Amino acid sequence: MEALLNEWLWQEEYWLPPGIHWQDIEMKEDRDRFPLPRDLIYTLPLAFAFIALRYVFERLIAVPLSKYLGVKDRVRIRAASVPKLETFYKENSRQPSQSEVLSLGKQCGLSQRKIQTWFRHRRNQDRPSNTKKFCEASWRFLFYLVAFTAGLGSLINTPWFWDHRECWRGYPKQPVAMPHYWYYILELGFYLSLLLCVSVDVKRKDFKEQVIHHIATIFLIGFSYCANYVRVGTLVMLVHDSSDFLLESAKMFHYAGWTRTCDSLFVIFSLVFLVTRLVVFPGRVIHTTLVVSLEFFEAFFGYYFFNTLLLVLQALHIFWAYLILRMVYKFMFLGKVERDERSDEESDVDDEEEEPEEEGDECSWEQRKGAINSKLASLANNCVLNNLTNQRNINSRLPKAR
Repeated sequence: MEALLNEWLWQEEYWLPPGIHWQDIEMKEDRDRFPLPRDLIYTLPLAFAFIALRYVFERLIAVPLSKYLGVKDRVRIRAASVPKLETFYKENSRQPSQSEVLSLGKQCGLSQRKIQTWFRHRRNQDRPSNTKKFCEASWRFLFYLVAFTAGLGSLINTPWFWDHRECWRGYPKQPVAMPHYWYYILELGFYLSLLLCVSVDVKRKDFKEQVIHHIATIFLIGFSYCANYVRVGTLVMLVHDSSDFLLESAKMFHYAGWTRTCDSLFVIFSLVFLVTRLVVFPGRVIHTTLVVSLEFFEAFFGYYFFNTLLLVLQALHIFWAYLILRMVYKFMFLGKVERDERSDEESDVDDEEEEPEEEGDECSWEQRKGAINSKLASLANNCVLNNLTNQRNINSRLPKAR
């Protein structure tokens, strides 16, 4: 069974252009290293190593850094311990319907208002704190910054960085340098770690698009490595890393409350994102894979599969560019950026905004009571002052009338 699967999976017509065989890209000398599918096995333990390293980084570096930058967590009221409501919350729904609220009220002996308040507090209790968001953003910022810097340093002197026709000259008999080999392996291991942690990471409003992006990226990196699309693959990864670290840095300062720094970084990120994802990526990278590559070999299955994944990424780029342009428009013409317009704004899948606490809470009621009393006192003072002023005006007119 395994032999049949390997024979079907590694058929040459899937991975290589017509007329090319696996023997043609085997390592002939020690100095020539060609991509081998078995190299990707190392990315799975590397993904778990990234998860462990992230755990250590967040607790030893990110948390102290968040305190130093002034990240503050909102104090939330914890929901009272009600076993029946807790069971319903975990097993049925986070937002019960009106009929379910009535049924739960009868089972627990609580009023409808208290049931709704309990679920509101319970949902808010599960929302991630600003510190958690900051730690996640700082970890991604660190990786994207290191990956972009190292990737740019390893590619800037290569011929295909300046002339994209060199991506295909001699394909697929193109040896891979060690820096580019590690660039591939580390990027694939990192995105595997993100996919493994997707259930515990902060869920954003573009959660589904992010999952699609991670899956498409993993397939893209893995397939391009096996088919020796390494040269153009390094360009794809470099284009993506060029703007990602700017976005993560803007998030970090957003959680810390540094509004001006966050807005400045976001403007820079928007410019870099729009240029690299809407101009460079389709105009140079996709063009060379769709058009220029056919000058060097005939189309085959790998050609269509690879370009399909690139077009999926480009569709996601257009979606994110639309959200970014909406934010830029509000920032430039309205002078503010609304929270729900940020494509990176964290929120639960079911609940978009932080829910206000119930009006019956004692602390909020005392605050409102004090505010109402102060307003009533100021209104009374104004009335007294108005009466005195009117009385003076009447007395001043009496002699003239006489």
